[in-house]
Amino acid sequence: MTRDELATASDLLESAADDTENDDARERLASLADQLERLATADRGPDHGRLARIQSALADLEAGDGADVAATLEDADDQLNEYRSDLEGV
Repeated sequence: MTRDELATASDLLESAADDTENDDARERLASLADQLERLATADRGPDHGRLARIQSALADLEAGDGADVAATLEDADDQLNEYRSDLEGV
């Protein structure tokens, strides 16, 4: 089963990694994209805590090294929020 929102967020982060001019941001975005890609197809989906940590990293990047791709990071964050809206718990 593929979790479409997570897969879309992963694709967006890959695109942002390709588009950013900052080497550190590129590396962090690629890592986050890889994490989301694995989570999109894992046997069990991620919990709120795991996604919150990813979203926190996105916010940090958007405010600093990834400012040049902020709109794409916002789109990825929106996808994560959409996925989280159906999760039980917090």
